[in-house]
Amino acid sequence: MAQTYPRSTARIGAQPLHPLLVPVPIVCFVGTLVTDIAYWFTANMQWANFSAWLLTVGLIGAALAAFAGVIDFFGDRGIRRLRPAWIHAAGNAVALALSIINVFVHSRDAYTSVVPTGLILSATVVLILLVTGWNGAALVHRYGVGVRTGERA
Repeated sequence: MAQTYPRSTARIGAQPLHPLLVPVPIVCFVGTLVTDIAYWFTANMQWANFSAWLLTVGLIGAALAAFAGVIDFFGDRGIRRLRPAWIHAAGNAVALALSIINVFVHSRDAYTSVVPTGLILSATVVLILLVTGWNGAALVHRYGVGVRTGERA
């Protein structure tokens, strides 16, 4: 008998959209932390510019990923019954809110935007993403969210 798993409702064909969209904001927010650290050590204003651009692109990608994630979260009651789904959703909402604040912080002059406030916000977002990423992976690998029936690895 084939087991059924909670299904992803935001998808193109059989491919869930949320897992396709999340790498962009993750890379951008981690990149922001890296460029903030580079600015901290070098005081080269170009690193602060890189951070601002990475945050902007990351927020656009995060908005798209969040839209798909919300559709998935509310599209299948089985997903909402899973504790990792709540941790994943709440943590990513906090990371998104902090990143919005961070983009405004980074829009100021580099001397006042990156160290220490921007750097602290960037590091906090990356730490949150570690937790939410772990829980997102648990949703797929442990609970089979978005996995087609009979194809769980």
